[in-house]
Amino acid sequence: QVQLVESGGGLVQAGGSLRLSCAASGGTFSTYNMGWFRQTPGKEREFVAAIRWSGGVTYYADSVKGRFFISRDNAKNTVYLQMNSLKPEDTAVYYCAAAVTSSNYVSPASYDVWGRGTQVTVSS
Repeated sequence: QVQLVESGGGLVQAGGSLRLSCAASGGTFSTYNMGWFRQTPGKEREFVAAIRWSGGVTYYADSVKGRFFISRDNAKNTVYLQMNSLKPEDTAVYYCAAAVTSSNYVSPASYDVWGRGTQVTVSS
């Protein structure tokens, strides 16, 4: 089964950018659909973006559409989340996740494997 490790989080001022990476190992990365979620204390995990195994189809939450961009490099076993025009409300722990099947991309329950998360903090 694939294992996932996120990186690239940090502290950034509002309006700035960050690129998160999620490196996969131990499985056939190119067969997984991948997603990014985020979570703040006391709240449920929230869908951010997803990309199909081939990379040809992407999905975004309305709150990040036009600012965040998901991509993947199957040769490098890595999925990325480019985050631009960051806002304080984007502050959260960001998780990447892998899904074996194509089902409901926005539901955390659809994903089989999760990384441990990386903190993103956006200051105003």
